[in-house]
Amino acid sequence: MIDVLLLRLDAPLASFGGAIVDNHGITQDHPPLSLLTGLLANALGYAHRDATRTEELQSRLRYAVRCDRFGKRIVDYQTAYLGQSFLVDTGWTTRGVREDRGGAPQAKKGTHIRYRHYLADSVYTVALTLVPPDVDPALDDIERALNEPRRPLFIGRKCCIPSGHLLIRRVKAESLFSTLESEPRMPSARVGSSDDMLQAWWPAVEGPVAESRLITVTDERDWTNQIHTGQRQVRHGLVSPPEVPDE
Repeated sequence: MIDVLLLRLDAPLASFGGAIVDNHGITQDHPPLSLLTGLLANALGYAHRDATRTEELQSRLRYAVRCDRFGKRIVDYQTAYLGQSFLVDTGWTTRGVREDRGGAPQAKKGTHIRYRHYLADSVYTVALTLVPPDVDPALDDIERALNEPRRPLFIGRKCCIPSGHLLIRRVKAESLFSTLESEPRMPSARVGSSDDMLQAWWPAVEGPVAESRLITVTDERDWTNQIHTGQRQVRHGLVSPPEVPDE
């Protein structure tokens, strides 16, 4: 048996970022390892200078995820001409500290165009643990941080604010995959009878083999250089979680 933290990623907008292609910031179909690592590191209060600690956290994180409701794909078309006078010597705040934009040459090369992809009104259930579970930060530390995060949390990008508390509860389970099978889908995400199958992704060493497919994902992050890296294998298949019992 292992200790598992159950999270619910429920938000008006979510972005499960993958490798950027040209000026398209794409979103994947499920939360990547780097996203969950960054979310937990943010809850713990890690800063950009704590790249080594974040890398270590990423190497220990194991998770399985279920799509309770996929929502709808949307694309935000963004433009900005950074050389405009009102954008020079103006600022915004990051962690309460003002940052100013100067008149750098690269800010005067015309209009910047980019497309940011999102999932609207999606709901995902995540089962996660740490291996080993008792090294700093321990699973207890992660649980406390999710209950009282050091900073506001977001699901992918800063505009993707959760609809509610992320942590559902802590459970004992035989595996991450079995946790997804036994955890009821949330009432607002019902799609019909309890026979409805939901997409899920889980560690390659767990769960059914015959009824799933092995896929390769590139969803780790080099936190020092801020780039996507690595390859790992996960299984993609279907699960049939129970409905919430009627009261």
